[in-house]
Amino acid sequence: MLQRRHLLLGAGALRAQPATLHTSEEWDKPFLYPLRTVSGRNLARRYPVEPSTGENTDHAWHRGLWWGHGIINGHDFWRELGRDKTSRLVRTPEKDRFAMVTPAGERIGTNLQRYTVKDDGAFRYIDALIQVIPGPERALTFGDTDDGGFAFRLNDAFREDRGARLMNADGLEGTKNIWGQSARWVDYSAAIDGTRAGVAVFDHPANLRHPTQWHARGYSLCAANPFGSRSFSKNRGPDGVYVLKPGQVLTFNYRVVIHEGPCEANRIEELYRHWSRG
Repeated sequence: MLQRRHLLLGAGALRAQPATLHTSEEWDKPFLYPLRTVSGRNLARRYPVEPSTGENTDHAWHRGLWWGHGIINGHDFWRELGRDKTSRLVRTPEKDRFAMVTPAGERIGTNLQRYTVKDDGAFRYIDALIQVIPGPERALTFGDTDDGGFAFRLNDAFREDRGARLMNADGLEGTKNIWGQSARWVDYSAAIDGTRAGVAVFDHPANLRHPTQWHARGYSLCAANPFGSRSFSKNRGPDGVYVLKPGQVLTFNYRVVIHEGPCEANRIEELYRHWSRG
């Protein structure tokens, strides 16, 4: 039976929730953490929310599941390099909405993020609605860069150099083959305590530039990124710049599938087709 759950705001119940939406002043962007399987295993990297001895501590802005982009009107909404350099997504009184604020304190647009969790047997689905809305007087220009998108960062078991399997909807495997490639979905899986588990992200057919390209890295990072075609192709592809004019709304829909137990490519494709048609 399909069971729906609403996400908690704040970090009050990390160990009880399938995922918690973190929006406090401590962080420069909202993110979901942990990312639990139906049985309770957290597949997300713990750092920096709950640091664990021996875990990789690179890229502190890679937290659970999040959205951002490296160049919007020349500002970086992906990396976090200190408040004097970092653009931020700041929670507003309006439900699910975040102000897009530059390091100088200028609000250049609004970002809406809405998440719903659904359990179905061994599968946990996180459905994400992401919208970007420019201010009334100025367009938002998304620059061409591979650093950006709807992303997850998993724990070190999902590193390719530790035996994790990275694959896309077209049957390609490994970061060298799937990084920068367009695909309907990408899946990372690994053996956790003797059980196979993984995370797949589905790109909806209605999304901009579907099938999207993927910033799929071997150190357990993956992001669906429609704005990096030249960056991904080492300047051989078309320019990925996109201009969002005042009055327009850019909408993305994604499904995250957290799976446990046997789950091969044909099963993931079946889940994708069912979701994308419905």
